[in-house]
Amino acid sequence: MVEKWRKKYLTALPAVDVVVTNYQQKNAALNYPHALLVQAAQTVVAQLRQKILQAAAEEEVKQLQSTIDGVVQQMEAWLNSLHQPSLRRVINATGTVLHTNLGRAPLAAAAQKAMQEAVSYCNLEMKLQEGVRGSRHEHIEKLLCKLTGTEAACVVNNNAAAVLVALNTLAGGRKAIVSRGELVEIGGSFRIPEVMKAGGVQLVEVGTSNKTHFADYQKAVDEDTALLLKVHTSNYKIVGFTASVPLSELVKLGKETGVPVMEDIGSGLLIDLTPFGLAKEPLVQERIAAGVDILTLSGDKLLGGPQAGIILGKRKYVEEIKRNQLLRALRPDKITLAALEATLRIYLTGNPLKEIPVLAMLSMPAAVLKERAFSLAQAIEKRAAGTLKVEVREDFSYVGGGAMPTTKLTTFVVAIRHQRLELTEWTEKLRLGTPSLVGRIQDDWLLLDPRTIDEAEKEEVVQCLT
Repeated sequence: MVEKWRKKYLTALPAVDVVVTNYQQKNAALNYPHALLVQAAQTVVAQLRQKILQAAAEEEVKQLQSTIDGVVQQMEAWLNSLHQPSLRRVINATGTVLHTNLGRAPLAAAAQKAMQEAVSYCNLEMKLQEGVRGSRHEHIEKLLCKLTGTEAACVVNNNAAAVLVALNTLAGGRKAIVSRGELVEIGGSFRIPEVMKAGGVQLVEVGTSNKTHFADYQKAVDEDTALLLKVHTSNYKIVGFTASVPLSELVKLGKETGVPVMEDIGSGLLIDLTPFGLAKEPLVQERIAAGVDILTLSGDKLLGGPQAGIILGKRKYVEEIKRNQLLRALRPDKITLAALEATLRIYLTGNPLKEIPVLAMLSMPAAVLKERAFSLAQAIEKRAAGTLKVEVREDFSYVGGGAMPTTKLTTFVVAIRHQRLELTEWTEKLRLGTPSLVGRIQDDWLLLDPRTIDEAEKEEVVQCLT
């Protein structure tokens, strides 16, 4: 049975039509549709009713704004929230360069400009010189061929799509052989076995989780084998008593048996980053030179471009993939292609280590990071007026995005603690601010890593904190 005090407050809740009328009288200049006003009033009243029902004591209910004026104010807040975009700019101070939750690779200035220009009409599928219809893949294919040495290329909307359409094209209804140690799962439950199943491919596992030998593949090949599949384990490492078959040996087996070889390389690196302290990753052009028939990779990871799935390889296989009906469902739009083209042109004619943000962050010297950390700390202390405790510490940055999981990059962070606010309350305020500021929490301190903070964002960071 509902308590008397609870029933009193439930009964006192204003009717939706009364709230709407009151709102319209106070906000005559605003022209919201009547149905939206009704929805806003219903939502606020329903929330208040729920709070009254769930309250443990009457004192909690007394704090609620359940009068007509109170409900109208909450309606205004609800309606105002509709004007706020859900996707908002975030200052990434976590030190994780390819932060999946924050959109992975930030785009180069040239890519951003190209996207803006492509917003209007553009020659997406038109050859301007001949005045006839063209292919959207042509804009990217020439660049990829020059950069990687591949015979042909096409692009889809992400690497999962690239793997799916390639598997379906080359091995749909038949067998594909893959090592047990390469049956990876990445974020969002993308699993190689499930993708193969979705592509209509019969999975043939060979070897063990830690050791697979050339003979394992050799014995598994039969007349129904359509593909030899290799998957780069970019998001985890098996160490110790291990063995795997190099791509060159699989290519040799493929030539002997007439079975094409496909590799999912994952991140898609075009420049060797080992001089900057990063782990060795296979370069795209090296895999093409090794003779792989089809190579798939991501555009928004170590390549530093927009989200895209890139398919490279022998022309006869790429052209077959282009004819697959799935490709139309998976193709990228003009904005993505514009950003990817601009990014690839930087590799060809520009300075990628400076112009592509991901590469600039990953190659940033420790001395520069230390200087930036102390400069940021001093700026914060100057404006904090004693409300923040600020320190500079040596720490580590991470690549992120499922790439180079064992790599730790030396950095210097600004460690901050608020003198009055609880850490959870304070960091929530920072996340919900404009712009949103997201750092790393460690031992009751907020850590800000200058590796992922653009120099142009420094003043905004200080404003957010102070």
